[in-house]
Amino acid sequence: MRLPRGRWTSVVGPNGAGKSTLLKVLAGLMPHTGSIQLLGHDLHSLAHRARARQLAWLGQNESSGDDLTVWDVALLGRLPHQAWLAGPSPQDLVATETALKATHAWEWRRRSLGQLSGGERQRVLLARALAVQAQVLLMDEPLANLDPPHQADWLGVVRCLLETNTTVVSVLHEISMALHADEMLIMADGRITHQGGCADPATHQALESVFDHRIRVYPIEDQWVALPRADALQPAFNHADIAGGLASCGVED
Repeated sequence: MRLPRGRWTSVVGPNGAGKSTLLKVLAGLMPHTGSIQLLGHDLHSLAHRARARQLAWLGQNESSGDDLTVWDVALLGRLPHQAWLAGPSPQDLVATETALKATHAWEWRRRSLGQLSGGERQRVLLARALAVQAQVLLMDEPLANLDPPHQADWLGVVRCLLETNTTVVSVLHEISMALHADEMLIMADGRITHQGGCADPATHQALESVFDHRIRVYPIEDQWVALPRADALQPAFNHADIAGGLASCGVED
C-alpha cells in the first residue's frame, strides 16, 4: 500500500473491518509484520522525537486530563519541538494559537477540558494534532461528536493542510465526507479490498459492494455523495412483531 504525499486518503469500510488497527500500525502504535516507510525512512529507525515531529496522531475517543486548560492541551502538540524541560518558544505559542483558531476553540483557551462538550473536546484534540505541524497527519474518526457546520470546518482545515503539502489519512464513517478526499482506501475483514481515486467509478462500485449494495454513490453538483438505498433496506421486525412487543410492555398499538 502506498499513500500519496501531499494528498488526502480516506479509509472506509464496515464496522470491524480493521480501519483503526491499520491506522495505529501506520502510527507505530501497534506491533506488526512487514515494514512501514515514512517519507522515505523506515518508521522504526527514526528517533521518537523525530518521528513525532513528522507524524501527528488524533486517535478515536482520546482522553486527556480534564483539569488541563484548553490552551495546555493544544500546547502538548508542541512537545516534540521543545528541548528537555524547556519552556515553549515563541514559535510554539504561535503554532498553538493558530491551531486553536483554526478549530474555532480559541475562545475557550482558559477553560478546562472537563467543562467542554464532546464535540468541543474533539475540536481541542484536533487543535493539539494540528499544533505539531507535522508533514503527515493520521486521524481516526475525527468527525465524532461534530455537528454539520463543524464537520464543514474540518473539511476546510484539511483543504488548507493539503495546500501546504501535508499528507492526510483519515478513518471516516461519514461516507459522503470521505468522498471529498483525493484517494479512498476500502477495507473489509481486515484486508484492503480497493484503493483508488474518489471520483473513479471503480471506487464507487467497490464502495457500494463493501456495504452490500445498501448504499449508492450519486453525483450532486460538483461532488459525490453516498445515500442509503431504500429498496435495499431489510426491516429487522415486521409490524406484528413490533405490535406484540409493545403490547407486552404495556404500550397500546
